[in-house]
Amino acid sequence: MAGTGRRVVTGHDANGKSVILEDGPPPQNHPMQGEGVGADFIEIWNAPEPVPTLTAEQAEPNDRNFTIMPPSGHLIRIIEMYPESMGGQRTVMHRTRTLDYMVVIEGEVVLLLTDSETVLKQGDVAVQRGTDHAWENRTDKIVRLAFFHIDARFDEALLETLPKPLDLMA
Repeated sequence: MAGTGRRVVTGHDANGKSVILEDGPPPQNHPMQGEGVGADFIEIWNAPEPVPTLTAEQAEPNDRNFTIMPPSGHLIRIIEMYPESMGGQRTVMHRTRTLDYMVVIEGEVVLLLTDSETVLKQGDVAVQRGTDHAWENRTDKIVRLAFFHIDARFDEALLETLPKPLDLMA
């Protein structure tokens, strides 16, 4: 567990000058951490609007109830997945109505799809487009991943081919 890391948030002063508003670990007001979870979800930033409004200052976005993906907008989080020896386990197979970019920061993780799997290593990027998937750390070390979740919509033609009922993780 490497901790929450550092988040630097910029903004503007009363004269419109660029300033640093925050510099330090982001608050983590949720239970998604520790051996019982098998991972640490480190919330970095989120915005409920598809196109965020840039203001001089910003209310703390992590002061919200935890969800895998807010009902709209976007978020960035770091996930540190534990190895099995530390309580880690394969995630459930799930689908979200989001476009996700996942970057392996450190270690390696297995991306499991309905009929295949692939190993992703440091520096690799997965572009997850609303497919059923799961993640698994099969190593003996913590894997550190950055997730960028963006609210999305399924194309009607694609929706017709997906299994019913369409179970989406929220």
